[in-house]
Amino acid sequence: MKRSDAEKRIAGLRDEIHRHDHLYYVEAKPEISDAGYDGLRKELERLEAEHPDLVTPDSPTRRVGAAPRSELPSIAHLRPMLSLESANTPGEARNFDGRVKRSLGRNDIPYSVEPKFDGLSVELIFEHGILKKGTTRGDGFRGEDITPNIRTVGAVPLRLRGEAPALVAVRGEALMPLGDFQQLNRWMTERGLSSFANPRNAAAGSLRQLDSRITAERPLTFFAYEIMMIDGAVHPPTHMEELDLLASWGFRVDRHKKRCRDIEEAIAFHASLAGERDSLPFEIDGVVIQVDSTADREALGTRTRSPRWALALKFEPRREVTTVEDIVVQVGRTGKLTPVALLKPVDVSGVTVSRATLHNAGEVAKKDIRVGDRVRIKRAGDVIPAVVERIDVKGKRRGKAFTMPSLCPVCRARVAGEGAYHFCSGGVSCPAQLKRGIEHFASRHALDIEGLGGKTVTLLVDTGLVGSVADLFSLTRDSLISLERFAEKSADNLVTAIEEAMRIPLSRFLYALGIRNVGEHVARILAGHYGTIENVTAANEDELVEIHEVGPEVARSVAGFFREKRNIELIDELKTLGVEIVPEKRREGPRPFAGKTFVFTGMLEQITRDEAQRLVESLGGHASSSVSVKTDYVVTGKNPGSKAAKARELGVAILSEAEFRKLAERP
Repeated sequence: MKRSDAEKRIAGLRDEIHRHDHLYYVEAKPEISDAGYDGLRKELERLEAEHPDLVTPDSPTRRVGAAPRSELPSIAHLRPMLSLESANTPGEARNFDGRVKRSLGRNDIPYSVEPKFDGLSVELIFEHGILKKGTTRGDGFRGEDITPNIRTVGAVPLRLRGEAPALVAVRGEALMPLGDFQQLNRWMTERGLSSFANPRNAAAGSLRQLDSRITAERPLTFFAYEIMMIDGAVHPPTHMEELDLLASWGFRVDRHKKRCRDIEEAIAFHASLAGERDSLPFEIDGVVIQVDSTADREALGTRTRSPRWALALKFEPRREVTTVEDIVVQVGRTGKLTPVALLKPVDVSGVTVSRATLHNAGEVAKKDIRVGDRVRIKRAGDVIPAVVERIDVKGKRRGKAFTMPSLCPVCRARVAGEGAYHFCSGGVSCPAQLKRGIEHFASRHALDIEGLGGKTVTLLVDTGLVGSVADLFSLTRDSLISLERFAEKSADNLVTAIEEAMRIPLSRFLYALGIRNVGEHVARILAGHYGTIENVTAANEDELVEIHEVGPEVARSVAGFFREKRNIELIDELKTLGVEIVPEKRREGPRPFAGKTFVFTGMLEQITRDEAQRLVESLGGHASSSVSVKTDYVVTGKNPGSKAAKARELGVAILSEAEFRKLAERP
């Protein structure tokens, strides 16, 4: 395509995509399918890639987000972003009205009234209709530069529609709709991540990301409500006309607005909107009552931090009783599944609560909590919110009874019940268990990767460098030194430690996988019985339960773990990356320590405590950490502790290290 033709086509595509963005995000009246829209976007992206000099700041392709920034710089607002005087009662609103009337010297004061959004206040600056800057409110005089982030919000026009002034500063509110907020919290809760307390925090956290690609994935919208400054055009004479002008420029303006003849009509609007509050798709915490006339506003002026012509009349906060909007299942770091109620945000002891634990499936059934129910919330120990009880609402049709899922909501592995609790069988391959899984995988009795502790694991996972334990074996010196906590030496040390861990005995590898109910002892029993990883993965539950010291729970855990395709794929990937799982000699014939329990105390000289315990288990015995009447031998080294005294007290046989080694060498 010729450059001139490409330029025309790019301009046409931009106009068409801008039109569809406005129809979708502002008017909620899409005209084409998602596939049709994606086709337009892909064509524009291709043409801009072929002609990068034709890319403009208002191109729809700028909504995808940019590379991370090191910080959010602070910049000054064109006009101060003032806060509002607050009121909680109609009487306070009438007092405000009295002050306005006295200042203006007349009694006929029309007010414009609209919702007080509970989101993040943002200033947008447009030059000749093109979005140039976006900032948070900050201290009212300076805010954080969130321009790359605000560009990703579909309801923010990248260029104004119609005739635009030379320069205009628009104020509005960035919000996360309640439905999308609950979806985001559901996703975070399932993975055991800290969820947002309310939609305002979610919006603020999303727009303050250093990586705008994360913001682009968050479901944000934007409502405009004030022209703070305008150059090259006349400011509308009333606030209601100001809102109409903002809408004509392509902004989303809320329909819940009214021009009221007097303060009593404004107070009635407040009461009416309070009744609609729970049905709105976004969070509001009151209404803004403001003098409608621009000339009257100028006459009234402002205080240092708030205008004299506006008042925020708040709603009563929701307290303790709220609605269960969803019940999701959180997967903890250990794989434990916990049902969690996602709530319409409610104030409990001065703290906004949007989720509460339901403990386990039995507790949910006992209290009969369902989606849509009204419930009472308390903060257990003033920390963890919990559902106390369901409040019966006569005549209301209730949702379906809750049941625990059969598959993990995060990795889709099978869910196994153990008593009152349920666990994901995905283990180290489940993203919700990833950080703990990697820590365990690298621990001393597993692969023993020095330098891979909790803080390092968190850094590697949070930066996206490691998404599974297999990714550890692809880490390089260069990839590590790009991270904040790594210098050249520490990066070299970690890479070396990982390389040294690539040859690992089967028993340690089985323990490293973090299979539920499989500790070091059971891992050694399995390795000694089956010899190779292939034999272990092929074992079924019936075979496993026949092994001495492998009970039904362990058998279910092991068989369930290796039934998961993801876990087998992980083992295959590790092999492909060069990890050698060293087979162990299968134990056959007599085992002299079978049925015997040993306890070690003091410092051994010839072998380490770990080696001695493994020797006991290889000969059919069991190594314990405490002395009891069931203990057969206590082996003492240098400076034995209280365990030796306890053994003498109970009449348990005491062996020196030499006597133990001699006993182990007997045929």
